[in-house]
Amino acid sequence: MRKTKRVKVLGWRRRPDELRRHSDAVEPWIVANARARDGAKHRPATAVLLSTVPRGARVAADYNRARANVRWTDAQGTVRTAMADVKAGTAVGSAVPVWTDGHGHLVDEPASPVVETAHVVMAGTGAGPVGGLLVLAGGRPIRPRVERRATEQWGEDWEQAAARCGRRTG
Repeated sequence: MRKTKRVKVLGWRRRPDELRRHSDAVEPWIVANARARDGAKHRPATAVLLSTVPRGARVAADYNRARANVRWTDAQGTVRTAMADVKAGTAVGSAVPVWTDGHGHLVDEPASPVVETAHVVMAGTGAGPVGGLLVLAGGRPIRPRVERRATEQWGEDWEQAAARCGRRTG
């Protein structure tokens, strides 16, 4: 078994985190494996375009693609038809790439590793501020009670200190 070389980073050392649960370390691997398994179920197929897609037609998210009827044969040999996103301006009878699931139904093209990484970075970037806002929002109704209790405790401590010194308060 090969040893891996550790890279030292100035000012950084691994410290145990008391708040980190085992599930926090395992969850990203489970999610990655689930995504890889889902991506493996998606199979590329070639479909035949059944209707011409005019150049002006488009899907809201992508101006170069439009919805059109396509026909393909799934892995079991069943001929299927459905609506798929195809490049605008494609002629009838053209071969268009589609993706199917294990049951022969059309699915979206699996995300590339770059897109997956971008999703993880965006989720991680958003999690910090959202977590901070939750802490602030959760502490807002509690703060007046804590301050009131601290003020009461302060008054009790002054009374005890005055009693030890032989003075009376009030």
